Amino acid sequence: MRIITDPMELDQFRGCAFVPTMGALHDGHLSLIKKAKGFGLPVVLSVFVNPEQFSPDEDFERYPRNLEQDAAFAEGVGADMVFAPEVETMYPESPPEISLPLAATKPKLEDAFRPTHFRGVCLAVARLFDLVKPTYAIFGEKDYQQFLVIQQMVQNEQPRWKKLQAIGAPIIRDDDGLAMSSRNAFLSTDDRSQALAIHKALREPTEQKMFDLLDRHGLDVEYAVIRDEATLLQPVDGKPVRSLIAAKAGSVRLIDNNGLGLLP
Repeated sequence: MRIITDPMELDQFRGCAFVPTMGALHDGHLSLIKKAKGFGLPVVLSVFVNPEQFSPDEDFERYPRNLEQDAAFAEGVGADMVFAPEVETMYPESPPEISLPLAATKPKLEDAFRPTHFRGVCLAVARLFDLVKPTYAIFGEKDYQQFLVIQQMVQNEQPRWKKLQAIGAPIIRDDDGLAMSSRNAFLSTDDRSQALAIHKALREPTEQKMFDLLDRHGLDVEYAVIRDEATLLQPVDGKPVRSLIAAKAGSVRLIDNNGLGLLP
């Protein structure tokens, strides 16, 4: 498995299927690589822990890093190359201003509780798109609002990335229903048991029932909502909806979501 840091070495992979990550790979990430492999193109995985999407009180320094292990995992499911740029490569000057799409500012979900997050995401992903020049970019739907933000950014910035398509991939869950996340490594046994209520709550038909279930299990709830699936704004009759939750189990902040189809 090649691990490269120099963007000049990316030329031979132009038009690839691309999986951007912050490393700490788990089966959820590996499912993205497998989906990328299905396009019949070279598969490039990036590993970049993006300082611009962490607020001062978040866990940037604690975020797990093991590039060699990540590369081995990626190779095992068919990735062709790992791009691991340095911060200086990603941001050779002070990070520029960037126009955020509506999904990054209007829903008042992640954008409300992590106000600098999507600016950092868009800065890093836009820079990676400019360097890698992929045809497809695959993102997990666990970070559903983030996926919509990136989809809208790609649409808004055309023809900057020409025929690039941002593709979503289903959430991968452990056997107990907990959505796979790099942050799960920080959960104690009790925290994990508590966190299982999130998946149960996502299947409730009303926001009040979602909140009540989470509260009974002692989770610190930031939001538990049902929104229009395409916009994450208030539901519209006759259009699919999605439930979304952000809550803390112990000190670990977890997010998850679930498509509910049409409300009765």
